[in-house]
Amino acid sequence: MLTVSQISLTQFKNYAHRAFRFGKRVVGITGRNGSGKTNLLDAIYYLCFTKSYFSSNEGQNTQYHTNGFRLDGLLERNRQEHRIICTLKDGKKDISLDGDSYDRFSRHIGQFPAVMIAPDDAEIILGGSEERRKWLDGLLSQLYPGYLEHLITYNKVLQQRNSLLKTIATQGRNQDALLDVFDQQLAEHGVPVFEKRQEFLPAFIQQVQKLYDYLAGKHEVVNIQYQCHLLEQSLPALLAANRHKDMILQRTSGGIHRDDLLFLLDDHAMKSSASQGQRKSFLFALKLAQYEVVKQQKKFPPLLLLDDVFEKLDQERVTRLIRLVNSKEYGQVFITDTHASRLNDAFAENAAEFQLIEMEATND
Repeated sequence: MLTVSQISLTQFKNYAHRAFRFGKRVVGITGRNGSGKTNLLDAIYYLCFTKSYFSSNEGQNTQYHTNGFRLDGLLERNRQEHRIICTLKDGKKDISLDGDSYDRFSRHIGQFPAVMIAPDDAEIILGGSEERRKWLDGLLSQLYPGYLEHLITYNKVLQQRNSLLKTIATQGRNQDALLDVFDQQLAEHGVPVFEKRQEFLPAFIQQVQKLYDYLAGKHEVVNIQYQCHLLEQSLPALLAANRHKDMILQRTSGGIHRDDLLFLLDDHAMKSSASQGQRKSFLFALKLAQYEVVKQQKKFPPLLLLDDVFEKLDQERVTRLIRLVNSKEYGQVFITDTHASRLNDAFAENAAEFQLIEMEATND
């Protein structure tokens, strides 16, 4: 089992300095909007992923008028305690585990797995393909250590290739030999990413279907259709076929960076045909299925971070969700809400396993 026993936040978002101790399996965090509930969840997420769930801009993670932040957490994994410290100062970030700093942050990913469910997650369904790739890559990076390394290298080579295509357009020089090198590197690192994505989804959708039926309270057929150029031809062949077009466009038009996931409800695109309630059921099923596969792979349950779910789900779905996370199948759960009474009522049956943290409003 993975648990967080304590965390301190210094100059992180709206916190000047604050320390928290967590002694129960389920931790409710309550307070008015702006009191820092979501920021506390994000700090826990940061310890696990070396980045914020909500913002890629580190400046937005730093308290106003300061030049950095520090997160210090004690996490217990399979009865062994570990200390994770994340610092940002003058734009330089450092992540350390038990006193040893990482040379590559990617090596930390997957060691302390977590799943976050937040209001903005609706963009996974409603937003562009980048949102869906980001979600899938985040999941697969926790499961397969080499996946993230391949993805990082692929994206670096992709940037180099796109830069070269722009240079060719402005200078008009033949650069086929260098393009050949980039194409070979893209294939070397892109094909393993493609293979993992393709291999993973068929079994995963079965988990999503099961959880969707439970949360929705009825059976409707949901599906995830993987859309990728490599399903039709190899990456080397695709890059070769598109080379002339890429020179005109000054960017790489085909490859795994263009992959998408089509979410379906009864064979219709969920983005356009599903009701709000159906989309919410699917989104929660998607994230809880993510929780299940991580738990199966790691042999222990990850952290579950639930932000503002009472406001986003109707009472029936909330009741089913709470019944799930109250079960012994789940590990440590952090859940935020503006109403303390609602949290106390939701976990009354498991009061011995429940801790309530009440946040004070802040003017920061």
